[in-house]
Amino acid sequence: MGLSQPVHAADARRVGLLGGSFDPIHCTHLDLAQSARCALALDEVQLLPAAQPWQRGALGASADQRLAMLALAIQGRDGLTINDGEIRRGGPTYTVQTLRELKAGEDPGQTLFWLMGSDQLRNFDTWRDWQEIAARVQLAVAERPGHPPEAPAALKQWLDAHGRSVLHVPFAPRNASATDIRERLRRGQPIDGLTPPAVADYIRTHHLYRT
Repeated sequence: MGLSQPVHAADARRVGLLGGSFDPIHCTHLDLAQSARCALALDEVQLLPAAQPWQRGALGASADQRLAMLALAIQGRDGLTINDGEIRRGGPTYTVQTLRELKAGEDPGQTLFWLMGSDQLRNFDTWRDWQEIAARVQLAVAERPGHPPEAPAALKQWLDAHGRSVLHVPFAPRNASATDIRERLRRGQPIDGLTPPAVADYIRTHHLYRT
């Protein structure tokens, strides 16, 4: 590809990209997005719901339902937007394909930051064309419970060779996860405080994640 580091101007627009299943969106996602926006001086954080994540099984909610929950979750939260490109593209979701479509690292007027948890960082070198991903964006990581923010050896070697680093997003590790929320709902347990109230109401109204 030929990119050794993202091309950007000193006054480039700074945009964070936070991908995920968002099945469902929960408060940790939102807190991470807002923490990153503040810590990295981002103009915007785009939430990118995956169409069909290649590293996990079937999703519990449809694409339209996940988009609806995202829209409810970001109401009143400045600087958070939805990018539905992966859902519109359909099929297995690969980050590198998304970044190619966004021309990440090629627009001097924009710098893109790929936001992830430390659990994702640890297996980053298993992602398709991960070297190209690292070349196109600035990686930024927030710690997740039980996963110290350690880059795998292959990624460390690549970063050192290209004079790059992984940025740290100050973020208190939290145990909330979409898996836990779905399990609570399956058991008929409350999810108060784990998702925005509007999202919880949507889940109840549409009887999501009951089986």
